[in-house]
Amino acid sequence: MDNEFLKQLDLKHIWHPCTQMKDHENVPLIPIKKAKGVWLYDFNDKRYLDCISSWWVNLFGHCNEKIANAIKKQVDELEHVILAGFTHEPIIKLSTKLCEKVGRDFNKCFYADNGSSAVEIALKMSFHYHLNQGFKKNKFLSLSNSYHGETLGALSVGDVALYKNTYNPLLLKCLNTPVPKSKNYEEELFILKEILEKHSNEICAFILEPLVQCAGNMHMYEAGFIDEAIKLCHEFNVQVIFDEIAVGFGRTGTLFALHQCKQTPDFICLSKGITGGFMPLSVVLTKDEIYQAFYAPYKEYKAFLHSHSYTGNTLACAAANAVLDIFENENILEKNKILSTFIEQEFSRLKKFDFLGNFRICGMISAFDILNAKYERAGLEVFKRALKKDLLLRPLGNTIYFMPPYVITKEQISYVVDSLEQIFNDF
Repeated sequence: MDNEFLKQLDLKHIWHPCTQMKDHENVPLIPIKKAKGVWLYDFNDKRYLDCISSWWVNLFGHCNEKIANAIKKQVDELEHVILAGFTHEPIIKLSTKLCEKVGRDFNKCFYADNGSSAVEIALKMSFHYHLNQGFKKNKFLSLSNSYHGETLGALSVGDVALYKNTYNPLLLKCLNTPVPKSKNYEEELFILKEILEKHSNEICAFILEPLVQCAGNMHMYEAGFIDEAIKLCHEFNVQVIFDEIAVGFGRTGTLFALHQCKQTPDFICLSKGITGGFMPLSVVLTKDEIYQAFYAPYKEYKAFLHSHSYTGNTLACAAANAVLDIFENENILEKNKILSTFIEQEFSRLKKFDFLGNFRICGMISAFDILNAKYERAGLEVFKRALKKDLLLRPLGNTIYFMPPYVITKEQISYVVDSLEQIFNDF
């Protein structure tokens, strides 16, 4: 099969995610045949450097042999088993490791298979926890500019209008508090405190993406605000949910963004990089205190009766265990510090363009904005031109971001910046 035939067959049958399909009348659809490391290859053997880790999931390169071999070994032993009343070694090993790595008394893991589902679990669990404690709370609090997924509960606590507005009639009624726009966050804390004073008897939990609001145009904010916000919430008996789906597993410079905060939330949602980009998996970590609120005789009806068919899939857990082994054995976080410094240095070359601004970096996430351009959809124009230079760059509106697999080399980083420099010279 060749590229053109596959495109025609695809467009006949497939409705792609987060896409206005009419755009494909002018924007190329690219069938990918194989991948290795940071490179994707189409059916004509043209290659594309995966600058966005295939929607932020790939950590250690495509077709990483250690992860692939872990899945191959597992597939001949046990591919899947119901997790209600049964268990298996990969999930026990993974849960033990995750609790050790996260620390802070997170001792319980509840699994699903994608980020939105993890958020739904955390929301339901928080609501149900308060109910089991005798408190009838039914609202959630989130940050402005936030994004937590596309299912209805997750969408309810998000604040990106592009994704949310159409479905407003279907959504939960939630409260919103402003995210800091600078290192001075006194006003934002004041507003948060006002909301808690008025509504804490209604609010189950405050959900936030710590340090970086990824789908919110890679907006970055201070850990200090997060610490003060957690203290306030706990003072008013409001729980805190960390959505680390995109920022976990080394993206912000530490294994988890939590580790840059002094205060501790009540729930942590993880997904995306957890399997290195190989398999769907997500998990919500919480504490024994919350677990105990559901631990009761069956007739009290306090159990958390939430389930997914593929909860705790053995193949996905095998991949996740391999990912944690790579972190442990290959000094990844220290290597990433060197790469992060180099990325910041190289991308600073683009500051010479006066129509670019708001350059920012947090660990292995780098971003800048197109402030003005002659193109109505400037980000899309960058995307199309980048493809011609062998780059997969998928901007968020007019925000250009770089979130590569950790196996990227300095030479490849320089190539990305060289290519962007050439694109903006003609912009």
